[in-house]
Amino acid sequence: MCQRGTRAVCVRAESESSEQLNLTFFTKVLDGMLELYWGRTPSAVTATQHLQSLQPDTPLTYDHVAFRSFGVDGCGISAVEKFFLENGYTKRDVLRFEKKKLTAYWYAPPSTEGKAMLPRVFVSELCVDELSDTAQKIITKYTSQAKHNVDHAAMSGVLGVPPWPTPSREDYLQLAEESEYAAWTLVNGFILNHTTISVHALEGAVQGIDAVNEEITGLENVVLNGNGKLNISPDGLLLQSSTTADNITVTFAGGETEELPGAYIEFAERRVLPEFAGLPISQIAEEHRRDGFEVGNADKIFESTNQGAAKL
Repeated sequence: MCQRGTRAVCVRAESESSEQLNLTFFTKVLDGMLELYWGRTPSAVTATQHLQSLQPDTPLTYDHVAFRSFGVDGCGISAVEKFFLENGYTKRDVLRFEKKKLTAYWYAPPSTEGKAMLPRVFVSELCVDELSDTAQKIITKYTSQAKHNVDHAAMSGVLGVPPWPTPSREDYLQLAEESEYAAWTLVNGFILNHTTISVHALEGAVQGIDAVNEEITGLENVVLNGNGKLNISPDGLLLQSSTTADNITVTFAGGETEELPGAYIEFAERRVLPEFAGLPISQIAEEHRRDGFEVGNADKIFESTNQGAAKL
């Protein structure tokens, strides 16, 4: 599934004859989600176009894509993961973000001949029952009306329409005072929160995440989250950075409009595991690199949708 034009990224989908997977259907749905994402995230288009221009013969590849959700009324992880589990993904590790009151899982893609054909998936949910009574009432006022739509989270992500009614501006602002994540999810629903480019798969002159950050700094619309500070796992093998979210125009139930944070793009470098350090570069594949996610890294990446994130 190779994006064209402004979408200079490729998800490697090879033969669909393996197992019972219909990769044609799956990648078409994922393409629909990405089409909406690219249209709402000009900074991601700018960054990927520039990186693609440095390796014109080899498409960029995704490391993972990510979604947000509410852990109540069936509008949480279980709703989002359904589409991916039914298409061959494997549920992996749980991550807990105590301060932000979030739980997340990541999902490994189906493989062909040992190569990751599709991106990992990262799905988080807000632990609504840990919020104030006021915040819980606001969220459930909407999620309680979405119960009949939660089986269609993938469709919601393609169409860009939350499965619950359009919120009021008053509810959004009140929720934002307690949880930026909650406010973002209320207006965006199950759309892609971000995509991530595999830095270790880059070819040509730009090698490593520091070089990527330096290369995209100063490009039009591109502002790095946290002033470009790297998020590094304790083992030093997973390095991540992200841009701040592009603003989108949100129309509330009363007709008011406001420019609010939408989606963003992330970059991830997965270094070779110590036990494979002796392999020739030509033999190193995705399975030889650090897998999974890290709470400390992801905690900061979440803040890419904070207003004023570049200063955090």
